[in-house]
Amino acid sequence: MAKWDKYRETKPLERLANIRKERKRYLIVCEGKKTEPNYFEAIKQHLPRGIVDVEIHGIGANTQTVVEYAQRKKKEKLKTSRPYDKVWVVFDRDSFSPADFDNAIHSAGASRFGCAWSNEAFELWYLLHFEYRNTSMSRREYKNSLSKHMGEKYRKNDPQMYRKLIKKQEKAVKYAEKLLQTHKGIPPSGSNPATTVYLLVNELNEYL
Repeated sequence: MAKWDKYRETKPLERLANIRKERKRYLIVCEGKKTEPNYFEAIKQHLPRGIVDVEIHGIGANTQTVVEYAQRKKKEKLKTSRPYDKVWVVFDRDSFSPADFDNAIHSAGASRFGCAWSNEAFELWYLLHFEYRNTSMSRREYKNSLSKHMGEKYRKNDPQMYRKLIKKQEKAVKYAEKLLQTHKGIPPSGSNPATTVYLLVNELNEYL
């Protein structure tokens, strides 16, 4: 396995029969304050509360700060009787330097966190619900393409995006996996476009 490929994967969940033994506790820390939290909050509403408890934080900070925040929250939780079973961090490449982006992903992996990164924007995950895109785009281009596919103006913080896209999710997962394969062995900072958001989505879907 190439150096960076291990940060593109997550260990498979226990089967649902084992999951039911004890409620699992998740922490998801997002770089953005609304776009990503809104999406995962929508997923959370469909999850069985007796089986999984998901805590979502949108902190509006850079990549490394997101990881450090998650590390701090996990440490605080370890002092209680209800520690997190799994921690995920969610962030984009945006305008951050290649070193900052790659180092944040490395730090997340060293902490045994799941990492749902996107290069270069979370909107790539949305776009993959409609088309396979293997060339880089600007944020404006993402917005324009999404508006065209959706037949309405794309609103960045739309809390209804999960509902609007759910029927096409299987296609998005397939396209996201295919994109990662085209960048195999390449650092995340050089994998544009690419996203591992589907790994977190798949993991949460195991509880449905």
